[in-house]
Amino acid sequence: MTEEVPPLADTPLHVHTNEDELFYALEGDHLIQVGDEEHLIGPGESAFGPRGVPHAQRRAVPGEGRMLIVITPGGFEGFFRDLAEAERRGELGPDAYAAASEKFGITWL
Repeated sequence: MTEEVPPLADTPLHVHTNEDELFYALEGDHLIQVGDEEHLIGPGESAFGPRGVPHAQRRAVPGEGRMLIVITPGGFEGFFRDLAEAERRGELGPDAYAAASEKFGITWL
């Protein structure tokens, strides 16, 4: 489970091979795209992005709002650890994102 904080708020359209994703709005309004549908959720509301279905999320007002994201099953936190390690080495960039995405079964659309 991760709580997003600025500026890591918006995620472009992507597909998970192995994980489901639940978006729960804590503050502000958020637009969640799941497949061909877009859901506007506010505090206390949620949207579900099942594995294998393209989904994206963004804040309705750039830079405003907070969201809790639950990713299941466990293990996906390794994606963020890999990116943090690449950043620590000064190597965070497209190649690091591509490697972590391939390792954790993410396809960016």
